[in-house]
Amino acid sequence: MSKAAAIELVSVTKSYGAATAVREISLRIPAGSYCCLLGPSGCGKSSTLRMIAGHESITSGDIRLGGTVVTDLPPARRGTAMMFQSYALFPHLTVAENVAFSLKMKGVPKPERQAKALDMLRLVHMQDHAGRRPAQLSGGQQQRVALARALITDPEALLLDEPLSALDPFLKIRMRAELKKLQSELGITFVHVTHSQEEAMALADLIVVMNDGRIEQAAPPRTVFERPATPFVARFMGDHNVLSGTVVGTAGDAVTIGMDGGNTFAARGEGSPNGTRADIAIRTDRVRIGEAGEPTLGFTGRVANIEYRGSSVKLSLAGPGIDDFTAIIGDTAFFASPIKVGDTVPLAWRADDAIVLDRVNV
Repeated sequence: MSKAAAIELVSVTKSYGAATAVREISLRIPAGSYCCLLGPSGCGKSSTLRMIAGHESITSGDIRLGGTVVTDLPPARRGTAMMFQSYALFPHLTVAENVAFSLKMKGVPKPERQAKALDMLRLVHMQDHAGRRPAQLSGGQQQRVALARALITDPEALLLDEPLSALDPFLKIRMRAELKKLQSELGITFVHVTHSQEEAMALADLIVVMNDGRIEQAAPPRTVFERPATPFVARFMGDHNVLSGTVVGTAGDAVTIGMDGGNTFAARGEGSPNGTRADIAIRTDRVRIGEAGEPTLGFTGRVANIEYRGSSVKLSLAGPGIDDFTAIIGDTAFFASPIKVGDTVPLAWRADDAIVLDRVNV
């Protein structure tokens, strides 16, 4: 199974009566890539996946799979397979019978479908459990069976709706590695819905961050992490502080904004006219406890909360005109000079570690 297809959404909208779940999104997922649709509950990611699968009708727009418009085709004729969040295994059938079920519905002879089912079970390392019932399997084993059942149809794209959400934290990490390895071996396109930033970062070649039915950013993980496109992406990914203010100056590729509390900060990005509103983002792990007189940007903040995370410590702070600001400090540096809740500390970061964000949705 080496075939793969690019998936393209062209101005796709989905409405449920007066409510709009997906708003004119356009997206191209390259053939053979691992794409994660990421966002909070209700952002439209699952509706988008179901429209690609054909389980949800499209209000307007088109979906193309490998250059073919599949908008009006039923799921069975799209060349996709879907793995549901619940796994939806038949409790009265054996593992092998579950995997072979779609071939049985197509009238494939029993010896042929049994042989192919065993091939799929070997692919997911479940061949020794072929005669068991789903109730006799662990959550991770059930997931492997659901994967084999989806892959037996030889799809061009596999669609996964929050496939790891029912697993415990340790098994999630193990199954992430299995999914990535499987996608790489098969070479087919994977589209995976998740609300976990960590999961998307670990798995995806392409992360599509959604919010309120729109695409905020579609880019490789490192780009999303280091260069969030909008304030929502910066906040949702959890690795940037976002400061909002008014443009008070522009010089080259540097923009200076003034905050309500009187602070001014510079950031890299395209300039805007003075007086317009702007947002800048600062990586939480680039913020450090500074010293007066350093040639860096920063402010003096009051520590509101401290969380020990093992290799790092998370500080939550507030300052003039800044209600919520985060600094991630290495554990060695923190415990060399411990800080307590209520302390006032100088914070600093380099100007290059701050970027201007786009206020318009992608």
